[in-house]
This record gives sequence, structure tokens and C-alpha cells, in this order.
Amino acid sequence: MGNPQVRGTVMRIRICTPKKPNSARRPVAKLILINKRFVVAHLPGIGHTLRKHSAVLVRGGGARDLPGVRHSCIRGVKDFGPVLNRTKRRSIYGIKFLNNKPRKLRRKYRKI
Repeated sequence: MGNPQVRGTVMRIRICTPKKPNSARRPVAKLILINKRFVVAHLPGIGHTLRKHSAVLVRGGGARDLPGVRHSCIRGVKDFGPVLNRTKRRSIYGIKFLNNKPRKLRRKYRKI
């Protein structure tokens, strides 16, 4: 509808299995968007605390191997929290930059 993200409310959460060569248990949610459309969206990452009437932000692009799933929920926004203990690919999983982490020194300057 011409907008990159849109807010939605969770109506139902369920587990789907992917198409033929793949095998997994992928969480998906049926949502009602603020423009009164119903969509099925993929819940990326490990674990979530979503349930009925939770608010989420939805973007385009679902899971390739789940038929009929054309949207994804954005982590770290509204009620859909970030993935815990994540250090790499943080932007996908809603983790802010931790500046207090000790930096790795080059081998030349490391204390032995």
C-alpha cells in the first residue's frame, strides 16, 4: 500500500513446516493491520513472547520456504522484543550496539 512498515495486532500464533526439501518448525503469526487487512507474517529469530493482542511492526519479505507467508515482523519494536545474547547480525534481531564491550587487541599489542 506504499508504506515500508505498518503496525499490526496479533490474532493467532502457530508453527508451520516449510516446503519439501527443508525441514523445520517456523513460527508465524496471523495479524490484522491498521488498514484492516489480514496477513500472515514470519517471526524471525530464536524465541518470542508474543501472544494474542500483542502489537508488532510488519515489513515485506517473508520466509522463502513457507507458502503464503509474505511478511516479517521487526524485532526490537513494540511488543516483539530483541533476541537475547546476540553479537553478530544484530540489526536483523533488534539488538542495540554495546559500547562497553572490551575490544580485541591486535596480536602484536596483546599482553601474554
